[in-house]
Amino acid sequence: MQPDPIGILLVDKPSGPTSHDVVHRVRRHFRIKRVGHCGTLDPTATGLLVLLLGKATKLSERLMGEDKVYEGALTLGVTTDSHDAVGKILEQKPVPMLPDEEIRAAFDSFKGDLLQTPPMLSAKKVEGVPLYKFARRNQEVERRPQLIHVYRFDILRIGLPEVDFRLACTKGTYVRTICHDIGRKLGCGGHLSRLRRIASGDFRIEEACPLSTIEGWSHLELQDHLINPLEVLR
Repeated sequence: MQPDPIGILLVDKPSGPTSHDVVHRVRRHFRIKRVGHCGTLDPTATGLLVLLLGKATKLSERLMGEDKVYEGALTLGVTTDSHDAVGKILEQKPVPMLPDEEIRAAFDSFKGDLLQTPPMLSAKKVEGVPLYKFARRNQEVERRPQLIHVYRFDILRIGLPEVDFRLACTKGTYVRTICHDIGRKLGCGGHLSRLRRIASGDFRIEEACPLSTIEGWSHLELQDHLINPLEVLR
């Protein structure tokens, strides 16, 4: 049996599978024992997922802490329990003809250092148990607010009820919760309706390959696409 390849693989994750599903599919297709990822993407989110293969998994903690960049859409007027489009609808309100200046001011108020409370429907662990498991039992537990930082929060398009945006932030930022909070600030509620990660640290989505393409590769083709961990260490 050949040894596990060593390197960093950049995957363009499709909507649907979890980050763990992507890891499992790559591990199964190439019969690799050790595969990990650096930063979870929700199942409906798409974009850059950084995978570590073989001994490169030792870089997990270092790469997990890298800043992230996302593009997405906020849909106003609908509030959900998960703060995104797959959650249970809690409230629906008409969206007023909000001036662009008011929307931009709301986005600007979420730049810089922020204290963010993780949503109940998340993989964040409390006493070793993911929050979503408590949520499934209709239990709400106390969550400690986390310090995050939003470097940039640019509006790309306003076409109510949708607002397209690009956001650069620190690790551990729940973009869907920011969208939920903006909707509340604007008085009509809102949720994250689309999300795509376009950067993680120095890695960019343009360097990534679709999961469906990767699953058609041979071991030799995989080796051709792996990034040498020494490049990261330098």
